[in-house]
Amino acid sequence: MSDASAAQDTFARRISPLARLHSLPGAFYLLVVMGIGLSATSPYFLTAGNLTNIMLQTAVVLIIAFGMTLVILTEGVDLSLGPVLGFAGVVMGLLLVAGYSFAVALPAAIVAAMCFGAFNGVLVAYLGLPPFVVTLASFGMAQSLAMVLTGGDSVVNLPAGIRWFNEGRWLGIPVPVCATVAIYAVTALILHRTRFGRYVFAIGGNRRALELSGVPVRLYHALVYVYAAALTGVASFIMTARANAAHPTIGVGMEFDAIAATILGGTSFTGGRGSLFGTVLGALAVAVLRNGLNLLGVAAEWQAAAVGFVIILGVAADSARGFGR
Repeated sequence: MSDASAAQDTFARRISPLARLHSLPGAFYLLVVMGIGLSATSPYFLTAGNLTNIMLQTAVVLIIAFGMTLVILTEGVDLSLGPVLGFAGVVMGLLLVAGYSFAVALPAAIVAAMCFGAFNGVLVAYLGLPPFVVTLASFGMAQSLAMVLTGGDSVVNLPAGIRWFNEGRWLGIPVPVCATVAIYAVTALILHRTRFGRYVFAIGGNRRALELSGVPVRLYHALVYVYAAALTGVASFIMTARANAAHPTIGVGMEFDAIAATILGGTSFTGGRGSLFGTVLGALAVAVLRNGLNLLGVAAEWQAAAVGFVIILGVAADSARGFGR
C-alpha cells in the first residue's frame, strides 16, 4: 500500500462514526450505562426537575474542574481548591454582611482565591516543590483561615441579592448554567487559541523544548494555578448563593470531585493530554452517579467510595482502549 493510500485509510478510519465513538473518554460510556440503568430503576431520574437539579449540582464542580484540567495538563494537581472556595465565600460573605456592595465583595472573593493560587504557583513553578505537598499545605491553610475569620460558624444574613447567583435566570436559563457555559467558552478559547494555552500543553508534554525556546516557563506554569484559583473564586458565588450562607468548610471535598471529573474525562496525569469537553463528560458522570445514589437511597458515607470505584472503572476502560495515545 502506498503512503497516500495509507494516509487516506487512516483519515477514513478517524472520521468514521466508530472511530469517533472510540475517541470518546470512558466518562461517555459510564454516562450511557448509568443513564439507562437509572432510567429503568427510578421513575424520577428523567424528570425535568431532576435533570435541572443535576445541571445545577454540576455547575460548581465543573467550574472548579476547568481550572483543575489546566493544572493536571501541566503534570500537577491542586488539592486546595475545595477549601479555597470556602475561604473565598467567607471573604465575600463577611464583606456583604459588613455593608459593602457586591461590586466590592465579589472581586475581593476572587482576589482572595487568587492569592492562594499565586502562593501555590510560586512554590511549584519557581521553587520546584511537589504540587501534591504544596497544595495539601494550602488546603489546611485556607481551611484554617476561613475558620479563624468565622469562628467556625456560618456567615448568615446575607443580602437577598446573593440568591440570584443560584436561583436567577438569564434568557430563561439558570444563572449557574450560564456561568458554566461562559467559563467553558473562555477557558476553551484560552486553551486552544492563545499562546498561554499552547504553553500549558507544552509544559506537561515537552517542558524542556519550551525552556530551550526561551519561553518564561515558570511564569506561565505559576499562572495556571492562579487561573484555577480565580475560577474557584467565581464558583464560590454560586455555592454561597445555594446555601444562602458562607460556611468555612462548604467546599471541602469538591477538589475530589473536580479531580474525578478531570481524570474521567481523559486528562492524563502525565501531562500534555486532555480536553475540556472530556472534563464536562466526567463532571456529568460524577453528578449523575451521586444523583442516582441519592434516588436509590444509598447512604452519603458510601457515595465517595462509589465515585472512587467509578474513577477506577473509567481510567481502566480508557487504558484498555489506549485512549489518548
